[in-house]
Order: sequence, then C-alpha cells, then structure tokens
Amino acid sequence: MTEGKPTFPHLQADSFKFAVLCAEFNTSITEVLLAGALEALKRWGAVDIEVVHVPGSWELPLAAKTIAEQKKPDAIIALGAVIRGDTPHFDYVAGQAASGLMAVQLETGIPVAFGVLTTNTIEQAADRAGGKDGNKGYDAAITAIEMAERIRRLRQ
Repeated sequence: MTEGKPTFPHLQADSFKFAVLCAEFNTSITEVLLAGALEALKRWGAVDIEVVHVPGSWELPLAAKTIAEQKKPDAIIALGAVIRGDTPHFDYVAGQAASGLMAVQLETGIPVAFGVLTTNTIEQAADRAGGKDGNKGYDAAITAIEMAERIRRLRQ
C-alpha cells in the first residue's frame, strides 16, 4: 500500500491528537481509505486517534465541525468517495463537502485534510484507494501530520 511513497523522515505524530472521519457511503472504497490513513498515522507514531463514521460525504462537514469544537484535535482527516452518476447529485455533494470542510478549518483553526475522492467511475476510486494510484487516505493522513506540525510552529 505504501510502496513508492516518500519516507517523510521528519514527521512525528506522537504528540498530536487526530480525528479521522470516514463516510460509510461507498464503503468498499472508504474502508480502504481509512486503513491507509490509520497506517500512515501509526507509522509516524500517532497514538491518540479517534475514528468516527458518518453516513456519507455530505455529512462530513458537520461531523468535522462538531469534533473540532468539542474534542479539539490537532488535525482532522475527512475520508469519503463521491462517484459521478447520471444526475447532478455528484456536483452538489462533492462541491458542498469540499466547501464545508474548508469552512470548518477556517472557522476553527484546526486543519482538515481532504481525503474525499471525487471520481467519474468506481474503477477510478479503487485506483486511488489502494490501487495503482496509491491510497489517498494515506496521503491525507500525511497532510494532517504535516499541517499539525506547521500550525503548532506558527502558533509558537
């Protein structure tokens, strides 16, 4: 799953608290993203990790905001998979999930790593969830660690 990934030797996640939000819609994809995110967090020593499942990507922003306000993690990782269909539903869900998650990080000051796949096909999603394009859940967790470190340094 991590073959070919940079090693990021400077990363240390042991002093940070993480929340990982995982959409249940398209579970065959999102559970692989979750496994990748947890692998990355643990690889760099994270021990304080809370995993929260939500029905779909549409619900990620509210869950992220609630966790940010109530639990105060150092970073949040939002995982989901929105796959284009025959209706404009994709555009609404993908766009609003992205906007909502951006608003959460700007309103709370807590980084939210965007691990929501927005693909045209299930095959493209599978390629990005452990397939030939790596695991975007893993990548989102790396981003979360990096942002937690950088925000901590900026606040000092």
